[in-house]
Amino acid sequence: MKYKRGDQVEVADLGHGFLGSYYRGNIISTFENEYIVQFRTLLENDSPGPLWEFVKTEKIRPIPTSVEVSSFHLGEKVDVYANDSWWTGMVISKMGKSEYLVHFGSTNQHIMYLFPFLRVHQEWDASNDIWVYTLFRFMLSLSDL
Repeated sequence: MKYKRGDQVEVADLGHGFLGSYYRGNIISTFENEYIVQFRTLLENDSPGPLWEFVKTEKIRPIPTSVEVSSFHLGEKVDVYANDSWWTGMVISKMGKSEYLVHFGSTNQHIMYLFPFLRVHQEWDASNDIWVYTLFRFMLSLSDL
């Protein structure tokens, strides 16, 4: 997929401690295999404006399609909005009507989130330019976590 100026995208952060996180931004300019992306929530360290950087095509994906759900299930893979980005985790417990305990394999953490901070996890298939949604459910035991 070729992105154009003004497109809203998510950019993978592959840095240590950030693997699996995606930050929202807008395409500002395009080049052959790179784009200038201005991030929505990240700020420049030395100026008051939003952070922008050159990003390779393989780190960019479009905003996922909206998949409406009324709840999530144990073992379901989800994306969680935290610390200004989207992180992939797995629901390991439901507390009350709208709180979910999510396990993050990349950091081995368990954190509680409210329903509005979760979305259905989808994988971007760049070769076919489509979002793929597969219901991921795993049998969980305490020894797995």
